[in-house]
Amino acid sequence: MVNYMYRFEKVLTIREQEKNETEMAYKESVRSFEEIAEKLYELLKKKENLMIFQQERLTVGSSIDEIHHYSRFIDSLEKTIIDVQQKVIQARAKMNWHEEKLLEKNLEVRKFEKMKEKDFKLFQQEQDRIESLFLDEISLQTYNKREIR
Repeated sequence: MVNYMYRFEKVLTIREQEKNETEMAYKESVRSFEEIAEKLYELLKKKENLMIFQQERLTVGSSIDEIHHYSRFIDSLEKTIIDVQQKVIQARAKMNWHEEKLLEKNLEVRKFEKMKEKDFKLFQQEQDRIESLFLDEISLQTYNKREIR
């Protein structure tokens, strides 16, 4: 029997490597997005807790210096939150871009795999046809040998 060799095997291998690299980049972008989003969550939680604490301090009574201190700290925290929100938006865009590229690579690899499946099916059919011809030839020769005797 003849061994099957797909004519685009090297191309398929390269496409699979590209897909794997793209998948790794996507996973890294997801990890980065989650890390930045977690930081944003922590900052928002910190601001919320600080606002609650400041409100409690106002009901108990606090000095003007203390009120100014918390107010400046909250303003600084809000600026940091805005900065981190921008980073989250950028990280999400990067993650979405990598996801799109991964989908494209998956589709590309799948097309080559489908082509390989079809090509292999044709190869098998041709092998079956050749085998059938071979068996017919053997049968014919066997029959002819019987006739000659």
